[in-house]
Amino acid sequence: MSSNTIEINNYTKILKGKTVLSHINLTLEQGKTYGLFGHNGSGKTMLLRAVAGLIVPTEGTVTVFGETLGESVSFPSSMGLIIENIGFWPYYTGFDNLKIMASIRKKITDEEIRQAIRRVGLDPDDKRTYKKYSLGMKQRLGIAQAIMEKPDLILLDEPTNGLDEEGVEQFRRIIREEQERGATIILACHIKEELSLLCHKRYQMEDGLLKEVVSS
Repeated sequence: MSSNTIEINNYTKILKGKTVLSHINLTLEQGKTYGLFGHNGSGKTMLLRAVAGLIVPTEGTVTVFGETLGESVSFPSSMGLIIENIGFWPYYTGFDNLKIMASIRKKITDEEIRQAIRRVGLDPDDKRTYKKYSLGMKQRLGIAQAIMEKPDLILLDEPTNGLDEEGVEQFRRIIREEQERGATIILACHIKEELSLLCHKRYQMEDGLLKEVVSS
């Protein structure tokens, strides 16, 4: 397997007797953006969780840039993600929340945190606590935490939820910049038209099955 690809081989996940992912086979190349769409419960979020190492397969493997999850590593070593609700601290500012998160890996400086916050259209010196953020501001901060450490892999589940038109445009610009930097990006969204603007390839998920969508 190539060290610059993500390889998903015959991945199946059964939860409580139900097959939520069924024999997924997929190769994703470094520096490209991929889209997943489908209705709620189709398996999009579950597939992101599989790539993130947040669930263990019933069958099959996920190898991220040469590291097989569950063998050499538990999680991808360089990853940013938004999957479901992010556990921000409600009584801290946006900057302080990201500073606490960044202290775990100690990879970035305060100025790099500030830069990530500015990139999503927020003010790093805003003294409001997260609890007082609007839905759109919370989503922007979530995107900032996903990109702040310049990860090799970025997984985003419904990343434009709550964003206004300006926020969506900023998000698109960020995705293009991260891709140019060399990140591999997977976006899960229920609006396939949004994915067509950003993604090299799009895949439809339905009942745990994956199908590539070929553009006409």
